[in-house]
Amino acid sequence: MSCENCPPGASLLVVLSGPSGVGKDAVLTRMKELKRPFYYVVTATTRPCRTGEREGVDYHFLSQEKFQQMIDTGQLLEWARVYGNYYGVPRDEIVQGLSRGMDMIIKVDVQGAATIKKILPQAVFIFLMPPTMEELESRLKQRHNEPSIDLALRLEEAKKEIESLPSFDYVLTSYHGKLDDVVSQINAIVTAEKCRVKPRNVIL
Repeated sequence: MSCENCPPGASLLVVLSGPSGVGKDAVLTRMKELKRPFYYVVTATTRPCRTGEREGVDYHFLSQEKFQQMIDTGQLLEWARVYGNYYGVPRDEIVQGLSRGMDMIIKVDVQGAATIKKILPQAVFIFLMPPTMEELESRLKQRHNEPSIDLALRLEEAKKEIESLPSFDYVLTSYHGKLDDVVSQINAIVTAEKCRVKPRNVIL
């Protein structure tokens, strides 16, 4: 994806983050449906596969032992324990995206985004914001798998994560039923980044 009037630049790494339940997965799913030309980085997790999710598409679903092995052998760009499960970004996924010369997009939690920014500060960091905390609570409840104590924990954590907003490059609001608006905004950000006088250059 590039600006027609600008010279082609190096591959971009777009980091999409935000609170749990804000709609990050829905945005990526919509981007894939619209066949947006990105390399979609698949992250790894030890949490159980949810209904409708697919191995190697939504996540690499790993055992605790396999995940620990990847930590020990340096195969993860970053990793963290979130709500009792482990999540991480395999280095090979970034390498594959770079080798294909494609713009990459990766979905991580706010903690993961902070770690990636230390390692790859030249990435583009986008924070996905809920319209209101009430809307976020409603979305979490619709999952039908959040015990009340977990729901309260996630909402409290979301308030803390929103405080990290100044460390991101862009903020987008995820309104109900307006996924295409978010996708269009991400496209616009990528186009603008491609036209920078001093382009970003992801080096791993």
